[in-house]
Amino acid sequence: MKMHVGKFEAVQTLDAFDWRLIETKNTISVIGLGYVGAVSLACLSSLGHKVIGADIDAKKVDSISWGQSPIVEDQLGDLLTAGVNDELLTATTDVAQAVMDSDVTFVSVGTPTSEDGGCDTRAIKAVARSIGTAIAAKDAFHVVVLRCSVPPGTTLEIMTPIIEEVSGKRAGRDFGVCFNPEFLREGTAVADFHAPPKTVIGVTDERTANIMKKIYVPVDDNPIVTSVDVAELVKYVDNVWHATKVSFANEVGRLCKPMGIDSHKVMDIFVQDTKLNLSPYYLKPGFAFGGSCLPKEVRAVSHLAEQLNVNVPLIDSLIPTNDQQVEEAIEMVRKTGAKKAAILGVAFKPGTDDLRESPVLEVIAALRAEGVEVTAYDPAIVPGPHIAQQFEYMQHASPHLKAVVDALPDFLKQTPEEAVADADAIIVSQNGPAIRSVMRSKKEDAAVVDLVRLHAEPPACSRYAGIGW
Repeated sequence: MKMHVGKFEAVQTLDAFDWRLIETKNTISVIGLGYVGAVSLACLSSLGHKVIGADIDAKKVDSISWGQSPIVEDQLGDLLTAGVNDELLTATTDVAQAVMDSDVTFVSVGTPTSEDGGCDTRAIKAVARSIGTAIAAKDAFHVVVLRCSVPPGTTLEIMTPIIEEVSGKRAGRDFGVCFNPEFLREGTAVADFHAPPKTVIGVTDERTANIMKKIYVPVDDNPIVTSVDVAELVKYVDNVWHATKVSFANEVGRLCKPMGIDSHKVMDIFVQDTKLNLSPYYLKPGFAFGGSCLPKEVRAVSHLAEQLNVNVPLIDSLIPTNDQQVEEAIEMVRKTGAKKAAILGVAFKPGTDDLRESPVLEVIAALRAEGVEVTAYDPAIVPGPHIAQQFEYMQHASPHLKAVVDALPDFLKQTPEEAVADADAIIVSQNGPAIRSVMRSKKEDAAVVDLVRLHAEPPACSRYAGIGW
C-alpha cells in the first residue's frame, strides 16, 4: 500500500515505513562552516538533501569543496567526501547567493562571549542582512533556521527584524523563521545527528513547522514543536545543567579523596538510580526544598567539607539559593498588600504531616512578624504533641520557628474553606483536588500566590502570580 505525503512516497510494509524520495528534497544552505555548520552540512547531504555551505573564510570553503573536513570529528570527512562525490554538496563564500539557490537556510555562525559577558550577536546581524538581500529577490517561501546558542529574543527581536527590513517582506507570511537548537557532542556529533536525544523546533507558523519536520523525518519522526523563545532557552538550560553535573561530580571527587573513598564507585552507584537521581522528578520550578533529609544533609556535607579543608562552592550554594526561593515567595505575598493570608499546605510536601524544616513555616514566620494575619490548612496535619517533637528535631537549624510551631494549633483550620474565608491572599504550597476546588470559594478579589503550578496553563489574571512562571 502506497501513500503520498508531500515530497515523499511512503511504502508501508509489515515491518515499518520506508521513506523514499520521489521528488527533489528541499535544498538547504548552511551559513557558517565551523563545528556545528560543517556537521550539519555533511549530515543533511547524507539524508539526500542538496546542500550549499557558505562562509566568509575561504580556507574552510576550499577544504569542504574538496570533501575534506576543516575540523577533527569522527566520520565527518567521509560524509563530506561522499556529499561532494554525489554532487549533493558544494561550498561558497557568497552567502547571499547560497540563500538564493536554496529553500531553507541554516544559520550556524559564532556567538562568542561579548565584552560585557553576554552574547555577541554581530555575526547573526551580518548574516541577517545577507539573507534579507537574497529573500528580497525571491518569490518562493524561504525558511530561515537559527542554530546558534543565543539568549531568548535573539531570533525574533534581532535577526527577524533585520531580514524584514532589508527584504521588505514579513516573517510568517513571506518567509519562515525557526530556532532549531543542536545537541551535538564533539567527537560523536555525526552519530548524535542521526540519533538525536531530542529534536526541538521553535516556530511561529505552521508552514515552517511542517517544512522542518519533513527535514528531520529520517532521524526523528516525533520532534518537539514549541515557541521560538522556549526553544532558545532550552539550549542554554541544557548546557548549564551539563556544567552543573560536571561540577557536582568534581566536588564529590574532591570530598571523597581526603577520606580515601573511591569517588567513581560512589558515582557509579549514584547514576544507577534513574527514578530519582537521573529523572524529571525534582526538575520542575516550584517552591524550596525542605523536610528531614535534604536541608540537614546538605549542611552536613558542607560541614564535612569544611572539616576536610575542601572547597565545594556548588554544594555550599544550595542552602543560600533555597533561602532565596523562600524570600521570593514572601516578597510575592508582600506585593499583594494582603492583611489576611491563607496558607494551603503546611508540611514540606503533600501526603505527609512532617513539618521538619518545611519552607512554608519560614513564609508564615515572616508574614506574622510583619503583622499579617495568617490562617492555614493541611489535610494531613492534626495538632498534637508530635508537632512539638518535630520541632525538637530542627531546633538547632531553625530556632526562630519555635513560635510558629507553638502557635500552629491556633491558626490551623479544619477545612480549606475555613482557611480561605476572608483571606486577601492565598498562598498555595500543595496541589490536590480539595485545594484546587476551594479556589472557587475564595474572595473574588483575593490574590493567589502559586508555589506549585496548580494548572498546566496558569490563568491570565492580574491577581494570580506563579513563583517561577
